[in-house]
Amino acid sequence: MTRPVEEQNKALVLEAFETLFNRKDLAAAERFWSPDYIQHSAHIPPGREGLFNLVKNSPPTMKYENSKILAEGNLLMLHGRFSGHGAPKAWVVVDIVRVEGGRLAEHWDVIEDEVTREDSVSGLPMFGDSFPA
Repeated sequence: MTRPVEEQNKALVLEAFETLFNRKDLAAAERFWSPDYIQHSAHIPPGREGLFNLVKNSPPTMKYENSKILAEGNLLMLHGRFSGHGAPKAWVVVDIVRVEGGRLAEHWDVIEDEVTREDSVSGLPMFGDSFPA
């Protein structure tokens, strides 16, 4: 039984993020990112090598956690958190990726510092069910 393309793309992108950001296995990550990868982030140098070099030079404590993932055809949106990256606060991020030919082909993001309960005007956490410690 085959899975719909959206479910296949979700599994692909989550495994790609796990491989690159949490395992930091750059060689294995090459199979997930297109050599022609287009990077729209203001925080990441262009192309696949720009992204891989960013990860290679990041602290070993950096990790990615996913909260939500949505897919429509070859476009996916992830709501996640990057922590341990050396900045004072974790980042809550919405990543938008385009998959082409079974690889991540293009990326956009919106990044915001995660706030504490005291700084949250809404009184609700930005990621998950609780505020950062």
